[in-house]
Amino acid sequence: MNALCDASEYEVTGATAAALAHYEESAHQLRCLVGDPLATIDRALAAAPDMAMAHALRAWLHLLGTEPGALPEARASAARAGRLAATERERLHAQAAGLVAGGRWRDGARALEDLSARYPRDLLALQAGHQVDFFTGDARMLRDRIARALPHWSADVPGYHAVLGMHAFGLEETGDYLHAEREGRRAVELQPRDTWAWHAVAHVCEMRNAPADGIAWLEPNSAHWATDSFFAVHNWWHLALFLLEQDRHDDVLALYDRAIGGPASGVVLDLIDQSALLWRLLLRGVDVGDRWQPLADRWAPAADGGNYAFNDLHAMMAFVGAGRADGEARVLAAQRAAMAGDGDNRAFTAEVGHAAALALQAFGRGDYASAVRLLRPIRSHAHRFGGSHAQRDLLDLTLVEAALRGGDPVLGGALAAERVALRPASPFARRLFARAGGAATA
Repeated sequence: MNALCDASEYEVTGATAAALAHYEESAHQLRCLVGDPLATIDRALAAAPDMAMAHALRAWLHLLGTEPGALPEARASAARAGRLAATERERLHAQAAGLVAGGRWRDGARALEDLSARYPRDLLALQAGHQVDFFTGDARMLRDRIARALPHWSADVPGYHAVLGMHAFGLEETGDYLHAEREGRRAVELQPRDTWAWHAVAHVCEMRNAPADGIAWLEPNSAHWATDSFFAVHNWWHLALFLLEQDRHDDVLALYDRAIGGPASGVVLDLIDQSALLWRLLLRGVDVGDRWQPLADRWAPAADGGNYAFNDLHAMMAFVGAGRADGEARVLAAQRAAMAGDGDNRAFTAEVGHAAALALQAFGRGDYASAVRLLRPIRSHAHRFGGSHAQRDLLDLTLVEAALRGGDPVLGGALAAERVALRPASPFARRLFARAGGAATA
C-alpha cells in the first residue's frame, strides 16, 4: 500500500484519506487562526487513531496558547505521537513538542529548527517554531527561521501565504518595516483570512507610529480578520492602540466593551490583551470604571499557573487594577516556585518577569520609586521573556510614568525625550515631555 502524503508531499503514517482531509483542514485553520482546529484534528484522530502527525498537531494546538491547564493534554499527545512515529519528520515533531511541553522552550525551538532544515515545506514545523520564537522573544529567529525555508516555497505551493505572513512579522520585529509591510500585504492578497498576516502589517503601523494607517488597514477589513477567528481579540487590541494614540479614549472603551473585554473571554492570550489595554488607560489617567473587577475574576483560575512569565505579568496588571492583594500574592508565589524549578520559565521569570511583576505591584501602591528601581535594569533585555516590541512597550510606558509621578523626574524627562525622538508625531509622547518640563536638563 502506498503511503499517504500531506499537501507538502511529505509522508504521513497511520492516516486514512478521510483523516488526512481533516488534518489538512485543521492545519489550514491553525495557519489562518480561524475556526476550531482542535475539534477538526480530533475528527482526524477519530478516523485514524494511529496517525502520528495528527497527534503532533494536537500537541501543538495545546501548547501554542500557553494555557497552563492544557499542558497535560499537550504532553500526552506528544508522547502518543512519539510512540506512533514511523518517519524522521514525525519523530522530530514529537521530540520538539515534548520539549516545549516539558518547559524546554529553547531546546524545542532548536529541534524545530533542525526539522525545518530537513523538511523546509513542513508548514506546521515553521509555524510552531515561529510561535515558540515569539514566546521566547527571539526576534532574529522569527525572521530567519522562515527566511531559510523561503527558497523552497512559491505561490503555487499550498500555504505560501502563511510563510509570507510569518516572514513579515519577523521582518517587522527586526526593524525592516518596508519589506515587512510588502510581504504582509502580499500574504493577505493570497489569503484574505490569514489573520497573522493582517496582524503583521498592524505591527508595522504601530512601530512606525502611524495610527491613521493602522486604522485604515484594520477597521474596514474586520470581516476578513475577525470573523470566526480565535486571534480576533489581539487585532482588535491593535486597533484600540491606534485609537488610543489619537486620544480617542471613549472609542477605546467602547471597543473594549464590544470586542476585547466585554465578551468576557477567559482564554489567556485574550486576557493578556484585556490587561494590557486597561493598563495603558490607567497610565493615562483614564477612568475605566469597574472593568478591572471582572477581568481579575477571569484571571483568577490562571494566577497559580507559573508556566510563562509573560502571562504572569498581565495577571498582575489585572489584580493590581482590581485591588486584589490575594491575586497579586498568588502570582508572586507562582513566580517564586518557577524560579526554584526547572525549565526555561525559570530564566524568563528570574531575568525579567519577577521584577516586572513587582514593579507593577509597586506602581499600583503608589511606590513609584520602587517601580523605577525595578524596571530600569530589565528594560533593555525584556525581550527575554517573550512578546513583541509593541507588547513590551508597556514596560517603558510604566517606567516613564512612574518616574514622572515621583520616582525620578530627571529620568522621566530623559525617557520622555527618548519617546519623542522615536515618535515625533505622537501627541501623547509630547505631553509626557511637556510634563517633565526642564527636568531632563536639571
